[in-house]
Amino acid sequence: MADLRIRLTPRAKGRDRLAGRREDGVLLARVSAPPVDGRANDALCRLVAGALDVPPSRVSVVRGQTPREKLIRVDGLDEAEVERRLGEI
Repeated sequence: MADLRIRLTPRAKGRDRLAGRREDGVLLARVSAPPVDGRANDALCRLVAGALDVPPSRVSVVRGQTPREKLIRVDGLDEAEVERRLGEI
């Protein structure tokens, strides 16, 4: 299991995407979904699952349900494998 720190921007223009990293290693994510009824968090989990090539059911928000700073858990992959799959993001 691996944990990722992510800064989420909901209601972003364009397509959902991982938009790079901050200097402290936090991933930046942009989703078009609004932060209403967990829709932005769901979109974020689908985005991360797609980027890592895992089923969305293996990705969950474990901390930060409402703030923009999230801790995302990916079951079934270790941190080294997550970093390898994310590559240069």
